[in-house]
Amino acid sequence: QVQLVESGGGLVQAGGSLRLSCAASGSIFSINFMGWYRQAPGNERELVARITSDGNTNYADSVKGRFTISRNNAKNTVYLQMNSLKPEDTAVYYCIVFISRDYWGKGTLVTVSS
Repeated sequence: QVQLVESGGGLVQAGGSLRLSCAASGSIFSINFMGWYRQAPGNERELVARITSDGNTNYADSVKGRFTISRNNAKNTVYLQMNSLKPEDTAVYYCIVFISRDYWGKGTLVTVSS
């Protein structure tokens, strides 16, 4: 089994920054990719960013230039640095880790006030 612990969500004003972290533990042999999704009220869950084991990244168009994903392979941890936050970034952010299958965190709420 794999456990994911997310941290770093909270309330921030528009233009501010937050950093999310997600640490994976348990039966981990080789993590394929790690990433973040988000889901706003009334919307479907959408990809925010993901990073492969060799550091290749993908971002949603809406966050390019503002968010940066990174990972520490030794700690099995993925980070999401979020800058220039906008009210439309308000959502529950979910960590995802893909090993032999995908594992999801419980989510952390990010609220951006205008």
